[in-house]
Amino acid sequence: QWQLVESGGGLVQPGGSLRLSCAASGFSLESVAIGWFRQAPGKEREGVACIRRNDPDTYYADSVKGRFTISRDNAKNTVYLQLNSLKPEDTAVYFCAAAIALGGDWSTSMNYHYWGQGTQVTVSS
Repeated sequence: QWQLVESGGGLVQPGGSLRLSCAASGFSLESVAIGWFRQAPGKEREGVACIRRNDPDTYYADSVKGRFTISRDNAKNTVYLQLNSLKPEDTAVYFCAAAIALGGDWSTSMNYHYWGQGTQVTVSS
């Protein structure tokens, strides 16, 4: 059974950092593309970052470029999202998702087949 579990969310002050983890079980993360998405209350889910099966192909939303970094640790079967210089507008539930064969726009949630349960990130002073 394919499963994704996110962790690492929390409350952080503006300008702070967090590292989110997306741990996979039942399959190898090397065989899929992984996307990170976020959804704030009252807003649509938006793509934040993506790492394809073949590094170093990574993609970022303009709103997080230069602040967030996606990476993969194959030995731990885990994908990370490093969040730096956090802003209040980064507050959202963050989800990771797996795409077996990612075609089209990486930031479109419909292109992903498996989802984690999400982890809350709150940026506030």
